[in-house]
Amino acid sequence: MNRLYYGDNLEVLRSFPDECVDLIYLDPPFNSNAGYNVLWSTKGAASDASIEAFDDTWTWGDSAKDALMDIAKGANRPLQVMMEAMRTGIGENPLMAYLAMMAVRLVELHRVLRDTILTIFLKKPRSNTATETLMVESIDWTV
Repeated sequence: MNRLYYGDNLEVLRSFPDECVDLIYLDPPFNSNAGYNVLWSTKGAASDASIEAFDDTWTWGDSAKDALMDIAKGANRPLQVMMEAMRTGIGENPLMAYLAMMAVRLVELHRVLRDTILTIFLKKPRSNTATETLMVESIDWTV
């Protein structure tokens, strides 16, 4: 492909055909509950100027509900059970919104990976490691 896509990666992934990608490196937001800025400088000198790069905070709302609905309508029963158990256990809160956002994207990443290779590198934070590991392992990554 050798292309750079700008926008919501879920929309971009859904435009790809099945099994068209050899390798995925995923460095997702970490649910750090923080905003991140790009700082500007002039010729190596520090500057007070900055602009927000991205906001790594999550709230339960329509996009989280839609993500869970997409998972519920899908064919991955283990992931459906896992996500419903997490929703029942922790409730509809920022962590669940984050996990729903990740889960629906992992399903699409799995779909676009070629089944002869299945290589995905997922950079995970120290926080949420247990919940993300359960979610990742509920997707059948075997060939």
